[in-house]
Amino acid sequence: MKLIVSVADQTLSVLDEQGGVLRQYVVSTAKAGVGEISGSYQTPRGRHLIRAKIGAGQPANTVFVRRRPTGEIWTPELAERCPDRDWILTRILWLSGCEPGHNRLGCVDTMRRYVYIHGSPDTAEMGHPGSHGCVRMRNADIIELFDQVPCLTEVEISER
Repeated sequence: MKLIVSVADQTLSVLDEQGGVLRQYVVSTAKAGVGEISGSYQTPRGRHLIRAKIGAGQPANTVFVRRRPTGEIWTPELAERCPDRDWILTRILWLSGCEPGHNRLGCVDTMRRYVYIHGSPDTAEMGHPGSHGCVRMRNADIIELFDQVPCLTEVEISER
């Protein structure tokens, strides 16, 4: 199994071993475009692995800060009280780059940049760039994907 994130199409495709598409999800990548530099708020390109899966068994809309559940459940009322929060909800697939000098090590290290595939509020627009660098998904979709993919699954992030 392999995951392909298309920045151009704003999709995440799940491929089987022969490259056939098993499932496709609408996502949202970085509002600032693509790039690998730490602090850029861009989505990193290239080959990655899912290094860690976080949030198994948590309820949908569980709020995470620094990869830990806060005890909060996202609601529109909570969002109104905290309008500037970057909501990381439900599940986290933490990515690690595989290409030294491009998306691994130094100032381009995807894992040290805390780039995830994660759930988002139902109000978050999908199909258009809008994240701070991560790949955002609908909560139901990240739950489904989380349950399908093991750690070390390959994730290719492509501009195409």
